Amino acid sequence: MLSVLLIVLPIFALIGAGWIARRSGVLGPHATGEINRFVVWLALPALLFDIVAKARWSDIWQPGFIAVFGIGAGLSFAATLVLRRRGGRHLADATVDGLNAGYANTGFIGFPLAATILGPASLAPTLVATIITVCLLFAVALILIEIGVQSERRPGHMMAKVAWSLATNPLLVAPLVGGLFLAFAIPLPAPLDKFLSLLGGAASPCALVALGLFIAEKREGAPPPAGAVGFLVGMKLLAQPLLTGALALLFRLPPALAATAVLMAALPTGTGPFMIAEFYGREAGITARVVLVSTIASLVTITLYLSLR
Repeated sequence: MLSVLLIVLPIFALIGAGWIARRSGVLGPHATGEINRFVVWLALPALLFDIVAKARWSDIWQPGFIAVFGIGAGLSFAATLVLRRRGGRHLADATVDGLNAGYANTGFIGFPLAATILGPASLAPTLVATIITVCLLFAVALILIEIGVQSERRPGHMMAKVAWSLATNPLLVAPLVGGLFLAFAIPLPAPLDKFLSLLGGAASPCALVALGLFIAEKREGAPPPAGAVGFLVGMKLLAQPLLTGALALLFRLPPALAATAVLMAALPTGTGPFMIAEFYGREAGITARVVLVSTIASLVTITLYLSLR
């Protein structure tokens, strides 16, 4: 319990720093959007490029782990998307909800937790889980959101607009360019490597501060529905790890890889869904609450999982 708490505590500290900065007036009402734009257009693309470009095929080519974690995250995302659409949610909002249910915080919590609990051997599959989450799952969500927010009624024109939006989206372009460096084994020049490390390192902290700023805003009207938040938190912390565990048994994944897959699936919702909701002007209130509640609740669920394995 203590090891999990020590890893999660800095997350709450960064969210709290944003909350205090907004409530004290140090940062103004436009800070949330501006910091979030910095993350989406600069810091996160640098991080995605860096992760993919520095990966090694020998580390990431683990078909069993890819199938187990990828299918688990994909099914959690798809099931939530379908259920929320049936409940009358707009496609873009339902897609963000799907991310809430399937987007694990592998980057900010996964790596230190895996290293502490499972040891250095778990870091390679944790990298795979990160690529699946922040690149593949993110890419699918962006495509669906772009389709949802287009007002063009003519299918041909709509698809052209969607294609152009995706082709100019830094969150898709950056990992694709990084994939070229990986495919052709192109080493990163030292200055570029340092630049990417500095800029990419700002992505998660800034996103968490932006989350704190958003939570601190005083709003009129009812808070996000507790039922919706509870459903999404349950899908993330209970449904996804249980599904991943069942898939690990089905695919007969080795114990070490199975443990890493389930631990990654049991992580709370990362800040990616919040960044996207805020960037596209969707209902970010539910997402902010899901990130906060799932992070707090994961102290219990992750500890329970670790005590049972």
